[in-house]
Amino acid sequence: MPRHPDPRLEQRILDAACRLWGRGGPKSLTMRAVAKTAGTTTPTVYERYRDREDILRALRQQTRQDLFDALTHCHSLGHCCKRYLEFALERSHAYVVLFDGVAQPPSLHEPWPSFNLFRERLAQQLGGTPRDHTRLMLALWSLMHGTALLIIRGRATGMLRTQMIHACIDAFETVVASASTSRGKRHSGPKWPANLILGEGRQSRLHYHGTQQYDPQKKEQYDPGGSRAIGKAVGKRRR
Repeated sequence: MPRHPDPRLEQRILDAACRLWGRGGPKSLTMRAVAKTAGTTTPTVYERYRDREDILRALRQQTRQDLFDALTHCHSLGHCCKRYLEFALERSHAYVVLFDGVAQPPSLHEPWPSFNLFRERLAQQLGGTPRDHTRLMLALWSLMHGTALLIIRGRATGMLRTQMIHACIDAFETVVASASTSRGKRHSGPKWPANLILGEGRQSRLHYHGTQQYDPQKKEQYDPGGSRAIGKAVGKRRR
């Protein structure tokens, strides 16, 4: 009898890649190791993913979508912060993969739907446009991400873990409240450069010595309205 395709094979491959990364970082993520951990063959993995970077790209897309879905129904910014931390701690291996090299291509030029969701919520609460709050969002993101990694890498448990989570939420809400009363005040450091665009897929860019780092072959799309598009569906892989 002919063998039927396994509908969960691609998910098993991504889960295997995630576990391998969590155990040994980038050096442990080979196509052969992924195949063995996923319970399949190396040629089968290559039928679905070109190389290791293709697997990582699919994993980032899936994790971004899952994180966005987890935040979509939050009723307040503070609730978004709490849910963000819960997601990071529940899916710690995938979360660490997602943010490895996030400020460099190719991750830089992929959509960041949750980043944009936060910016949209900030614009709704504070006024202005989502882009007006990119600098504030970086501060809030650093706060949440730093707390998540401190708990994950520090292996915080019990009451310490609980206190760290709520300290982060309290600080998050304090920063947002302060932003609502300090509009127009000068910031430290240089003015936000017009050519520094984050979280907007193909529009995202950094300039290094006047050279824009951008790969025009990237297929992901960004919805200028904010955070509604995450590019190609994760499930659409080559057969």
